[in-house]
Amino acid sequence: MAHFAELNSSNEVLRVVVISNDDVEANGGELSSEAETFVASIVPHSEDGTAWKQTSYNHNFRKHYAGIGDTYDASKDKFIAPQPYPSWSLDSNDDWKAPVAYPTVTEIDSAPVRLNWDEDNQKWLGQTFTGDNFETITNYEWDATNLQWNEV
Repeated sequence: MAHFAELNSSNEVLRVVVISNDDVEANGGELSSEAETFVASIVPHSEDGTAWKQTSYNHNFRKHYAGIGDTYDASKDKFIAPQPYPSWSLDSNDDWKAPVAYPTVTEIDSAPVRLNWDEDNQKWLGQTFTGDNFETITNYEWDATNLQWNEV
């Protein structure tokens, strides 16, 4: 099955539909403008829809599978996820990165650390859940200089 993302006038993804591979091949093939035109002829645009772009469920092209809220960057021919926080920027692979590197330690005493980004304070926070029923919660702050978690 082939997947096509409906875009609005700002190239934001509104929805994704499934089209038969046979229909795509019979109408120009993968990644063709003919296939996009074919999809537009059988699937009416939603109220704000203006175009269709093929997306890959297996991430074989256009960076990743398009999701609602993603943006299609025509100059790069790829779908870009929404910016998660105002301080984050795109790296050379068009992945969003925090201004503080992602923690390299993801477990404390064999307990996985659940990570959260604190936008107001520009730092990573973590929590571990331990005990017989995971009733003990411990909070941490990431020390990016010493590459360690500090309990708070």
